Amino acid sequence: MTTHDAWVRRDVRRSAPTRTVDLAGTEWPLYKLEALAVALLVFVTILLVTQTLQAAVLTSAAAAVVVWWARRLFPPRS
Repeated sequence: MTTHDAWVRRDVRRSAPTRTVDLAGTEWPLYKLEALAVALLVFVTILLVTQTLQAAVLTSAAAAVVVWWARRLFPPRS
């Protein structure tokens, strides 16, 4: 049987707080926005070069995942 403990909150402790950006009243971590920006840039570039939608989507998705996790795990030093 599976249960859902909605009242239990698990906080992840980090050595430094994550930098955020306020978008429409919601705090977005900066690494997520950077990953989306890189994905958009890669998508447009690959689409212009190859004119193949499948290649552009897959390449931009891969770039977004790499940037997302790299920036999350290794944040820039202040």
